[in-house]
Amino acid sequence: MPLFSIPFEKNDNQTLSYREAIACYEKMAAAYPKIFQLTPTGSTDVGEPLHVAVLNTAGEFDPDKIRRAGKRILMINNGIHPGEPEGIDATVLLLRAYLEKPELLKKLEHIALVVIPVYNVDGCLNRNSFTRANQNGPEAYGFRGNARYYDLNRDFVKCDSRNARSFNHIFSTWKPDIFIDNHTSNGADYQYTMTLIATQHDKLEAPLGRFLQETMLPELYGAMKAKKWEMIPYVDTPGETPDSGINGFSDSGRYSTGYAALWNTIGFMPETHMLKPFRDRLWSTYAFMEAVIDFTGTHREEIAKVRAEAFQRTRSKQVFELDWAPDQQKHDTLIFKGYEAKYKPSDVSGLPRLWYDREAPYEKPIPYYNYFKPVLSVEKPVAYIIPKAWETVIDRLQNNGVAMQRLSEDVQLDVETYFIRDFKTREHWEGHYYHHSIGIEKKTMARNFSKGDFVVFTDQDANRYLVETLEPNAPDSWVAWNFFDPVLMQKEYFSAYVFEDLAAQYLDEHPELRAELDAKRNAEPEFAANARAQLDWVYRKSPWYEPGHRMYPVGRLLKSSALPLEK
Repeated sequence: MPLFSIPFEKNDNQTLSYREAIACYEKMAAAYPKIFQLTPTGSTDVGEPLHVAVLNTAGEFDPDKIRRAGKRILMINNGIHPGEPEGIDATVLLLRAYLEKPELLKKLEHIALVVIPVYNVDGCLNRNSFTRANQNGPEAYGFRGNARYYDLNRDFVKCDSRNARSFNHIFSTWKPDIFIDNHTSNGADYQYTMTLIATQHDKLEAPLGRFLQETMLPELYGAMKAKKWEMIPYVDTPGETPDSGINGFSDSGRYSTGYAALWNTIGFMPETHMLKPFRDRLWSTYAFMEAVIDFTGTHREEIAKVRAEAFQRTRSKQVFELDWAPDQQKHDTLIFKGYEAKYKPSDVSGLPRLWYDREAPYEKPIPYYNYFKPVLSVEKPVAYIIPKAWETVIDRLQNNGVAMQRLSEDVQLDVETYFIRDFKTREHWEGHYYHHSIGIEKKTMARNFSKGDFVVFTDQDANRYLVETLEPNAPDSWVAWNFFDPVLMQKEYFSAYVFEDLAAQYLDEHPELRAELDAKRNAEPEFAANARAQLDWVYRKSPWYEPGHRMYPVGRLLKSSALPLEK
């Protein structure tokens, strides 16, 4: 008899509640304490703990010792969007099967499984039957947003939620080789139950990216086909329907697989198709996790080798790519199994509406645009100097295991400093006014830093995480996510009738500046007609203008030098 049963086994359109899921893990931990452990490991916004389960046939639960023993670590994350719950149930069934069947448990001889049973505990507790309007079951499920209404799959870098801060700590503790984050898709209709987002191979360090693209993905696609769950890349189309092709997914650090890539971890986001029955979505998720386990066991030595090579490059290379764009000049061709897209009058509006005719299946070649090219890069500094006042940034670096030291005394250093000259803002997005298209100006200047300020050297495994968060024009930098917004606002200004005399005197004392002002007036009629704009222009060129306005507080140390550091 199985250790327990779950609602799905009696009614295949039901999913576990949060309490039921944790109860299953508790029963497994009680029945197999030598090889299975369940531990509360952090908090969530709703006040419930975030649990981590570990299955290790060697009976060791210390991550450092597991790595030293040569085991690969596979991490599985479930319920980040609890309305997409098949991963929650599939993982419970998979763990139960591996614990109860010696022939399956043997497959884990060289693998430790690390599982977050339910990541968005908050949303899982918020059960309903309606918020996934496009989805075919289950009967009841959780809600996408967490207790503070955040989409946690946009929060892996900014870490507004306690859930994300706990996850960052868990991830940096376990340092998984492979990461799976189970999901359900939205979008077009087609014949496949399982689609897949893999870490963008061009964005990984070369040895790891080649291994993913040339070895791992072909084998996983083949394994899923052999298991009768033929798989296709996640269907994100450049046009209205899949006939136009499929776009590769650009997973920046805000997403789970993009965050994993910052740490040279191969990430997968299985996306089952929303319109397929819940039972099929669950079993295809189960099959995918099995396929990854089998591959990891077979290729454990190769995985260790390419990750070691990737980290060596991360520590030593000088130039890092910060942003990427699709390379439209390159694409692969896939045979796609879809349904004909047709149009008919809408019963709601009377206007033409799209529908997919399941009585008209097809197979046809379509382009797959899965190549990206760097459009923004930066040469890493020797170190970043971060004033201790910016504690939200410091906290996140510490939570991710970044190696940092502190100045032991006040010091003046020549550092490269960025000034934020331009940016655009997207309003009301995941609790932020997200900045993008950030224009910067660089100046090398002497700056005063204080005892206790943080020095972060760029000779460590965390280098990619550092540059993609600390370089202000990176898409998921902490400047983009408003962590440094106070410096964007001017704190001091002038009264025009007072500054008029000061400005005139300053121009008399600096004729070269007056000549520059005259030239600007001659070239720009609107500027010449605006007295306030001209006075402001002089103010910004004068010593009365505050030096910290739009100055990014983090300094870039470009040359090695002896720094006074705490022991």
